[in-house]
Amino acid sequence: MTRPSRRLIATCAASLVLLAATACGPFGDDGDAADGAPAFTVAAAGDILIHPELTEQARKDAKATGKGEKGIDFDPMMAGIKPVISKADLGICHFEPVVGAPGGPFQGFPDFVVPPQITTAVKNVGYDQCSSVSNHSLDHGPEGVTRTLDALDKAGLRHTGTARTKAEADKPLITKVKGVKVAQIAFALGFNGREVPKDKPWLANLTDFDRIAAAEKKARAAGADVVILSIHWGKEHQPNAAAQQIELGRRIAKETGINLVIGHHAHVVQPMEKVDGTWIAYGLGNQIARHDAPSGLTEEGVIGWFEFRKNGDDWDVSAKYAPTFTEIPPEPDEDGGALPKGAVKDHRLLDVATALRADKGLTTQQRARYRLAFERTQGTLLNRGASEDGLKPLEKLPD
Repeated sequence: MTRPSRRLIATCAASLVLLAATACGPFGDDGDAADGAPAFTVAAAGDILIHPELTEQARKDAKATGKGEKGIDFDPMMAGIKPVISKADLGICHFEPVVGAPGGPFQGFPDFVVPPQITTAVKNVGYDQCSSVSNHSLDHGPEGVTRTLDALDKAGLRHTGTARTKAEADKPLITKVKGVKVAQIAFALGFNGREVPKDKPWLANLTDFDRIAAAEKKARAAGADVVILSIHWGKEHQPNAAAQQIELGRRIAKETGINLVIGHHAHVVQPMEKVDGTWIAYGLGNQIARHDAPSGLTEEGVIGWFEFRKNGDDWDVSAKYAPTFTEIPPEPDEDGGALPKGAVKDHRLLDVATALRADKGLTTQQRARYRLAFERTQGTLLNRGASEDGLKPLEKLPD
């Protein structure tokens, strides 16, 4: 699907005349490109992984809102990123876990079964489609894959990376975005020791350079103008991209026509770099998660904002980023004592720059923590030289 958008315009501040005529901001303007070239924006973010604490938060929120199926409402938790995601022409999520029935039972690590109600919240913040393949895709076999894809379908989210049938796997996911046919392909490094069933080799896409290259060619043959790769790779909780990630990412950039590489799995933000004109986001961190032992880094994530513009036979892609942060309430004392004064009471996903700019009742500790999240995310994203290729924040850190 397509939506009205506000695209980034490189010439937004070129003259006072243009500034007077155009409402410039982090998302650019609503008009067409000055040269009439096809252009569109993509917003993509990190892992959506629903731990039990987040399900309990959704139950608590449902009591307050009176909404949500079976007393589970994830909308309040996710709402903080809607102003960014909803303004992109194409919103791409990474859906990591397997879903269960709306009423449960649910379970967390290591074999996730999460409420399907999360898919509705993902749709409501503005996502259009998701990569559905991860190391958890086979946690509950083919039945789990089917339940998950059925839930995504019900929510109106397209998907790629796992499939219910060979025919579904063989059909590339191509979405028309402002007249441009955009394909998404998705692969994962493995399935926690589980094997893809021999009689269902199409069930989940296993990472392999030749398979990735073949998937791109199939998408092009089906009419795709642009191909975006979502890839589940690397080492968990490591802010630096692993040598194998860098090697594979650069090979993809140099030896295929893939236009953008979006990485997942580490649960922490990893760098971005541009190789032969192709942006590689090695790891976008967590979009929303609540690990048993939050590390500080696992609460941080990033929304990648990419503008595609046709340039002759090629596509120029510019990149920006919006750091995100998941507020996690402190654990209550063992004796059941009161929480510290000013402690957050709810799990909430925030766009950091927007939260700081609004400054609605923020404590000194919150301001300091949000600034740390922004600055640390920025430092990680830029540590492979991405600033030299124009990587910038979607909105600057407020003074």
